Amino acid sequence: MIAKLKGLVDSVDTDSAVIDVGGVGYLVSASARTLRDLAVGGPATMLVETIVREDAIALYGFLETAERDWFRILTTVQGVGARVALSILSTLAPAEIARAIAAQDRATLSRPAGVGPKLAARLATELKDKAAAFGVAPAAAMPANANSPAATGGSINEDAVSALVNLGYKRVEAFGAVARATQRLGAEAQLDAVIRAGLQELAR
Repeated sequence: MIAKLKGLVDSVDTDSAVIDVGGVGYLVSASARTLRDLAVGGPATMLVETIVREDAIALYGFLETAERDWFRILTTVQGVGARVALSILSTLAPAEIARAIAAQDRATLSRPAGVGPKLAARLATELKDKAAAFGVAPAAAMPANANSPAATGGSINEDAVSALVNLGYKRVEAFGAVARATQRLGAEAQLDAVIRAGLQELAR
């Protein structure tokens, strides 16, 4: 199986590129995000996912490990083939996918071509545990003991996200900003401080 290609970019099309490795051209399908970073005649080192079908061997290329990992994760969901996975990766960066799943933001997940509301719901449900592996934890539910530190932190984060959404920001953006703000300020931060820090994150 081909796991990596290192050579020169021979050509770039709308959904694929040809990588010349020692005089042999490999046709590699890739996301629009990856293809934008390829320059014809320039060097390229691509991570490759090889998919063998009855009638063909298809190569899918990635410049980032995170994008390849999400390709693998996305294609485990029923209804998500390689083409749909590339469509998702063309529209959303790996970090955006993780945040959208963690925030259960189905609207963002349904933005890519080929992903309808039902498939977006399936992605949010089936992959919610995967977001944690990428450093994005889902918002904590309110425990019965609301006086515990975990309960306070979860409640503050949820309130901060709601406040930012009410200010006009998208939920996925607010969720990511609050997660970064909380990581920077610590679990003991008060609601107003988290909101201010979240706004600073969104302004960057």
